[in-house]
Amino acid sequence: MEEILKQFPNLTENQIQQFHKLEALYQDWNAKINVISRKDIDELYTKHVLHSLAIAKIQPFVAGSYVLDVGTGGGFPGIPLAILFPETRFYLIDVIAKKIKVVQAIAEALELKNIKTEQLRAENVKGDYDFIVSRAVTNMPDFVSWIKDKIKKQNKHELKNGILYLKGGDLTKELASFPKATEYNIADFFSDEFFETKKVVHLPLKFKA
Repeated sequence: MEEILKQFPNLTENQIQQFHKLEALYQDWNAKINVISRKDIDELYTKHVLHSLAIAKIQPFVAGSYVLDVGTGGGFPGIPLAILFPETRFYLIDVIAKKIKVVQAIAEALELKNIKTEQLRAENVKGDYDFIVSRAVTNMPDFVSWIKDKIKKQNKHELKNGILYLKGGDLTKELASFPKATEYNIADFFSDEFFETKKVVHLPLKFKA
C-alpha cells in the first residue's frame, strides 16, 4: 500500500480509503470463493493492485473514456484502475460466474459507480471502447481475434486506441505478427523484483465499421 501512495501521490482521501479496503474485502471473499491463489493473497498490493496500475503509468485514462477488461478474474486490472480513474467507465467481463459475483460485490462495497460487470465471452461484447485491457488471459493473436471489432474510432489519448495488455517474459514470438506493438517494462516504474520480467504491451487497433 505504501508503494501505491508513493507512485500515485495525488489520490483523494476517498481513493486512499478504497485502496485500503481492498485487502480485507479480498481476504473475506477469497475465503468463500477462491479468486486469488493462497500464496498471492498476502502480496495483494504488489502482485495484483500495483501490477494492474502499471497500465496507468503507460496511459492514464481521460474522463469520459470507456475501457473493457476481458477475463477480469478477481477484478484485475479493472478494479484498481476504476478506483484510480473515477471518471472513466469500466466494463469488466469474465466467463466464470463466481468470479463476476466477487467482482460485483467488491465494486459495490467500494461504491464504485463507474464499473459494470457481466458474465460474458469477449466475442459477445457489444459496443466500442477506447482501450481493452487484460492480464495475460491468452496469447495475443487469439486475444486480438476476440476484440478486434470493438475499438472506438476517435482517439482521446496520447496512445492510439487499442489493447493494453499485462504480460511477462519474452514476447518476441507472440508479437511477431504485430509490428505496431510496443512493450513497456514495468520495472522502469516499479522497483519490486516481481516486476523484473513484467510488461505492458500496447497494440493500436483500427476502428472497424
